[in-house]
Amino acid sequence: MLEKLVGIEDRYEELGELMARPEAIRDPELMRKYGQERASLAELVAVYREFIQTSKELEATREMLKGEEDQGMVALVVEEVQALEERQEKLLAELRRLLLPRDPRDEKSIIMEIRAGTGGEEAALFAADLYRMYTRYAERQSWATEILSSNPTGVGGFKEVIFQVKGKGAYSRLKYESGVHRVQRVPVTEAGGRIHTSTATVAVLPEVGEVEVHIDPDDLQVEVFRSSGHGGQSVNTTDSAVRLTHIPTGMVVSCQDERSQLQNRQRALSILRARLYDLAQRAQHEGVAAERRSQVGTGERSEKIRTYNFPQNRVTDHRLDLSLYKLESILDGEIEPFIEELIATDQAEKLRAARLN
Repeated sequence: MLEKLVGIEDRYEELGELMARPEAIRDPELMRKYGQERASLAELVAVYREFIQTSKELEATREMLKGEEDQGMVALVVEEVQALEERQEKLLAELRRLLLPRDPRDEKSIIMEIRAGTGGEEAALFAADLYRMYTRYAERQSWATEILSSNPTGVGGFKEVIFQVKGKGAYSRLKYESGVHRVQRVPVTEAGGRIHTSTATVAVLPEVGEVEVHIDPDDLQVEVFRSSGHGGQSVNTTDSAVRLTHIPTGMVVSCQDERSQLQNRQRALSILRARLYDLAQRAQHEGVAAERRSQVGTGERSEKIRTYNFPQNRVTDHRLDLSLYKLESILDGEIEPFIEELIATDQAEKLRAARLN
């Protein structure tokens, strides 16, 4: 591992020299390429250099014990050795974590799809609660959100809502949210006060561009129709809504939230690209029989990942077996404790797998 780190440090220094050359200064694209690669290595190199410095200090401190007869001094030096050993171990663990293969999708913005599951109108209201939770979380991260497509109900719920979260690293933080979310509460429409269980599904798709996923226009069936609201009433008087059918896969995407047919078509294409990319990624991993199945879960949308229990003010993440008793603040976007724990668990599992291999 240390030999690999020496090579990475050499490459980091080489990139600094390459960026100072006239040909790079004259070529913004080349400068950007070198700069991005160097930035991706910066944290690893910094930790590695601190590890080397700590190792040198540890060796020098151990040398101080040789021939030392003053017991008070010996005790101080032993204490310093222990502190440096602990620091060295922490840095070594951090280096192992930083050397893990990175998911190339982690820095991407995302498209989130939330759909009401079992539970009728109560499930639709819960879908709206989840939408608000994620948009509030995005606000806390200074990310922008925008609804791409929605199917609202008459009392403030969503049968389906698809929205974009734009921000660096959005996928790395929210990719663990895919799955079935369950709510247990007394519905506002329930006169008898009985607790009902409803569900909503969440899908998190990395946003992809035209270059990453090419869609042949001949593979698309395009239909335009008049947008409609609750009860089927007309939203506008033009055929601005767009329905795209991807013939090879049978995927259908409809968008009607914008007044412009072109805007609805562009939004539908972005959703379709994300879904096709997700489909390709899943197919790619299907053949790996021994694929990791950690506590974090597989991320399948059929997997129940979290329960929101209103009577007990409790939210439980079933992958972590972790319960937090602050439901209101979590639904207001304070989901960071779950996300941090999911990331840590995922990394620990990857480290364990790397050692076994």
